[in-house]
Amino acid sequence: MEQVNGIISVIKPLQWTSMEVVRQVKRLTHQKKVGHAGTLDPQATGVLPICFGQATRLMEYMVDSLKVYRAQVLLGVSTDTYDAQGQVTGVKDASHVTEEDVLRELEAFRGVFYQVPPMYSALKRDGERLYNLARAGREVEREPRKVEVFQLKITRWSPPEVELEMDCGRGMYVRSLAHDLGIALGCGANLKGLTRLRTGIFDISTAVSMDQIEEACREGSWLSLLFPPDFPLLDLKAGVVQREKEERIRRGQGIYLGIPSRGPSERDLCRLYSVEGDFLALLRPGRVRGLWQADKVFSLRPSSP
Repeated sequence: MEQVNGIISVIKPLQWTSMEVVRQVKRLTHQKKVGHAGTLDPQATGVLPICFGQATRLMEYMVDSLKVYRAQVLLGVSTDTYDAQGQVTGVKDASHVTEEDVLRELEAFRGVFYQVPPMYSALKRDGERLYNLARAGREVEREPRKVEVFQLKITRWSPPEVELEMDCGRGMYVRSLAHDLGIALGCGANLKGLTRLRTGIFDISTAVSMDQIEEACREGSWLSLLFPPDFPLLDLKAGVVQREKEERIRRGQGIYLGIPSRGPSERDLCRLYSVEGDFLALLRPGRVRGLWQADKVFSLRPSSP
């Protein structure tokens, strides 16, 4: 089968790693160039965009996009992994904690703040994954990282459990938020369950299960599950050019468009299309006002079975 270019929004199953989803999708579709846009813990489920062909070149933009999570937090029990899969490190009575207490402490987790990543994470220290160090019984100091939570609310209060929904940026560990919330409340807590409801433009309502993908592959209809490569970029401004400017972009030259730019120092991107409607490139502002340079150039053909 020829290379397919596009994205399938997958609901990652519980207990699967994100890479296990990629390997299974590669096996089912017989595609070689496949990747995912944003790791989910094995204990989490929800939206995981799987990219094919030239769409893999856009994964960095999806990883940076807004994420929406629904989290179940269990109060009164702390674990070494900060989730329900870890070893229990502390148990305290949480019966005195009220919904108003939780609402008050959640204020510290809204907006921009610094968060210490969990030891059981894929981050590296001196070339070694933190989770490998943790499994070997070693705990090392972790540099706090700046994260941002745009919205955080209680969606269900059923003590000792509280369900939260949050909109956040890249790099936010929901497990750490649950752990830190437990510390703030004085009773400890861990993340009992996590579902990613949205990543960028991809919503769980339009995502498909692995069973649906497997069935579509058996029927030979899996290409109908694909979103086009430029789908996650539809919130960006766009321009259309004639063949002459298209060739200039493909030669690595800049072009002038009737689209304002704010300068090369800001994240100001533009989609570029041919008059036939083909997605040609992702442009970035050049050094001269009004000049655009190619950030990535694409050569896409319609996919066929």
